[in-house]
Amino acid sequence: MMKNAVVLLSGGLDSATVLAMARAQGFICYALSVDYGQRHHAELAAAQRVAQVLEAREHRVVKIDLTGFGGSALTDNNIAVPQQPSEGIPVTYVPARNTIMLSLALAWAEVLQARDIFIGVNAVDYSGYPDCRPEYIGAFERMANLATRDAVEGHPLAIHAPLLHLSKAEIIRHGNALGVDYAQTVSCYQADDQGRACGLCDSCRLRSAGFASAGADDPTRYRAKPDSR
Repeated sequence: MMKNAVVLLSGGLDSATVLAMARAQGFICYALSVDYGQRHHAELAAAQRVAQVLEAREHRVVKIDLTGFGGSALTDNNIAVPQQPSEGIPVTYVPARNTIMLSLALAWAEVLQARDIFIGVNAVDYSGYPDCRPEYIGAFERMANLATRDAVEGHPLAIHAPLLHLSKAEIIRHGNALGVDYAQTVSCYQADDQGRACGLCDSCRLRSAGFASAGADDPTRYRAKPDSR
């Protein structure tokens, strides 16, 4: 019997791969994107395309304005997106973003009677965000199973993070095997209105290096050639 799953879908490379993985595992996928006041909406348009191509049963966009708090280059226009690698947690980290997104997915999962939530976090080729670590995913799952009616009534929920321990190259190989069209995705922190990537931010560097390591053609439209350092 096919089961419902909520899949967090940003419109980027990782979340598109996760949606394809969940679908391949036989889940009926409900894709959830969050308009949180990020610098551009190109990724939300990409999420809509990906959800349609990968045949999500439904795709919803929930709006929550994190610009009211700022504190990140993605939610405060006064903080520039770094164009060089930096030490420590970069300013593109959005405070509590994954916690907020997972909480929204958890709410929809309860309504759908879905016992599975998928998220595309990665702890190998990533920017060092604290809410992408396996310890965090495990802690959120434990919290979810303490806080929800379905769980306390004997129907526990699982948080799936299938990319957690994969390199970007491995993620791309998995996606290509599942037929993901990465040309439809947008990963850049400051893509323009046409979805063209800057080629300078950390996300662009990780993406470009991943395609190179995978030995795969990179379909991304870059405005500048990425530096793979």
